[in-house]
Amino acid sequence: MSMTNTRAEMLINNSVVRSLRAGEVSPEGVKVIEISGGSALVEIDGRRWQMRIGSSTSASVMLQADERGHFTTTAAINGQPMRVLVDTGASAVSMNLNDARRAGVSFAEAQRVTMQTAAGPRYALLVRLASVQIGDILIGNVEATVSEGNELPIILLGMSFLNQVEMQRSGRSLTLTRRH
Repeated sequence: MSMTNTRAEMLINNSVVRSLRAGEVSPEGVKVIEISGGSALVEIDGRRWQMRIGSSTSASVMLQADERGHFTTTAAINGQPMRVLVDTGASAVSMNLNDARRAGVSFAEAQRVTMQTAAGPRYALLVRLASVQIGDILIGNVEATVSEGNELPIILLGMSFLNQVEMQRSGRSLTLTRRH
């Protein structure tokens, strides 16, 4: 937030402002290593960050709504790039069988479940995705459903992913943020 030659004032976890000197550690575990040249070198959970005024350790992605007001983007699912639609009405990431196979989804421990959809009840397989990544936001071990047919034309990025990020909408923009 502000900096002098001897102190760095930081907003931590979007909730508390701390003023720290080099060598000090906040109660939240943020350690200031050194302050010089208008920046502070900080350590958080063993990772070091060179921070300037206005910078952040949060990974975030800004999406723009399409002409219908939907937010679509490319996500790496198990490392495979795939188109997804942000869907806060979906309880989990949802995909069709072809997309799941393309992403290398393991069905070894899949459970068959009944999903309540806008089109009525549908059968699906409940699985775990090794990872879902959008920009710098990487979430591991994400619950997903795989429809037994191929009726889903796009992967739905549901709440099993979205509950792990902060969402902020402003006009036609949606910002997803995950803290490191």
